[in-house]
Amino acid sequence: MSRRLGQHFLRDKKVLRTIIRGLDPAPGEKIIEIGPGHGQLTQALLATGAEIIALERDADLVLWLGQRFPGLDVRIGDALRLLPAVAPSNGGYKIAGNIPYYITGRLLRILGRLRPLPQSIVLLVQKEVALRAVAQPPHMNRLAAAVQLWSEPEILALVPPESFAPPPEVDSAVIRLIPHSDQSGPPSAERILARLFAQPRKTVLNNLLPKGSLAAKTSLIRRLKAAGINPADRPQDLSLADIQNIAALEYN
Repeated sequence: MSRRLGQHFLRDKKVLRTIIRGLDPAPGEKIIEIGPGHGQLTQALLATGAEIIALERDADLVLWLGQRFPGLDVRIGDALRLLPAVAPSNGGYKIAGNIPYYITGRLLRILGRLRPLPQSIVLLVQKEVALRAVAQPPHMNRLAAAVQLWSEPEILALVPPESFAPPPEVDSAVIRLIPHSDQSGPPSAERILARLFAQPRKTVLNNLLPKGSLAAKTSLIRRLKAAGINPADRPQDLSLADIQNIAALEYN
């Protein structure tokens, strides 16, 4: 049931405890759980006294969860579409989940666009994705930059395949994201990141340079240097502060 949707059900109680400690839910606090599956994490969250909104795509699992946890608020549908609608408009909520790995990249983009952002997010994701999200120079990448522009990511635990049923073919990790208090961010950030990391082996200058005249190149070099950026640097060598400065330059 639900393997067709890419779900691997967590059965390791130690990992469950790690997620709960990382999320630190309080009685009455609103928690959005993505992909509750067989309800192992749901049960642990309910035991804390938190109010759970569970987002599940599998209709059979929705029915089963309603029978196992009478009164549980279960919403059926794609979490990628449901999240913006169910996130409380007054804030003060948290997000947790064992994420189908094929949606992780899109989910992280959607999470970063939520307003207000949650207080914290704890997810079980593919280990490789978690390592990319926490990367620092000289290993900066588009995912790391995108995530770190709105949050502080931290790997809480590495999780082997045998912690799941059925076991996935890759290792996993518990990652916590603590959103920054300043939720504005440069309005052009996503557009700039797409260009900046389009070809990581190219220089910052060549990735950002629009098609045009020599004057455009000269102007771009001047503006990058004024922002403290070496135009000859590679994207993976940039710090988060460098990327924030680039995103604030408002390129056309």
